[in-house]
Amino acid sequence: MAKKSEGKLLAQNRKASHDYFIEDHYEAGIVLTGTEIKSLRTGKANISDSFATIRNGEMFIHNMHISPFEQGNRYNPTDPTRARKLLLHKKEIAKLLGLSKQEGYTLVPLKIYIKNGYAKVLVGLAKGKKNYDKRETAAKKDAQRDIQRALKERQKVAR
Repeated sequence: MAKKSEGKLLAQNRKASHDYFIEDHYEAGIVLTGTEIKSLRTGKANISDSFATIRNGEMFIHNMHISPFEQGNRYNPTDPTRARKLLLHKKEIAKLLGLSKQEGYTLVPLKIYIKNGYAKVLVGLAKGKKNYDKRETAAKKDAQRDIQRALKERQKVAR
């Protein structure tokens, strides 16, 4: 039987690229209960304020909000923002532990998606931006938008 590759995006942290320089990406599985995955598949998740930590050789995601499943039963988790374990290889966790101990680095979840029927989270090794970095990024984005607008106008006149 062939594996199905859905690749459905469930939640995205748009604030992360604004607030951080993303150095590297890691894909991790998430340990969830049955009603949590059902709620996640309906798109009721929020990772905008979440972060990841490493404790005792295990990686956890904190402040990820998954709303309780409406048709759930007594197994619905009581705390929608509880810490959830992330599944990574031991070598990857050791590498991330060493990198995240450096000054200014943190682990930020970027996306939650379904891959081959399993919930995955894309974790980025990130370094915080200063205010002047944020202004510089916005200025570059505005300049690129103006260039695209001018090229579009030029193509209209040429026709």
